[in-house]
Amino acid sequence: MIKRAIRLNNDLVMVFDENGEQLSEYQGKYDDVKQRILANASPDTVYVHWFGDATEPKIVAVQNW
Repeated sequence: MIKRAIRLNNDLVMVFDENGEQLSEYQGKYDDVKQRILANASPDTVYVHWFGDATEPKIVAVQNW
């Protein structure tokens, strides 16, 4: 189950399950994996931007991810 999807400033995406394990099948370039993530995410999936020099990620609404 997808628990957290993190979009980085270079448009790469990292995805983790509820145990903190990476889900490599959902990771890659944003445009390549976005629809697959959204189709398989649960209602409690957390969407995150971690852009620029931010020291911490920012949680965003799915519509803004």
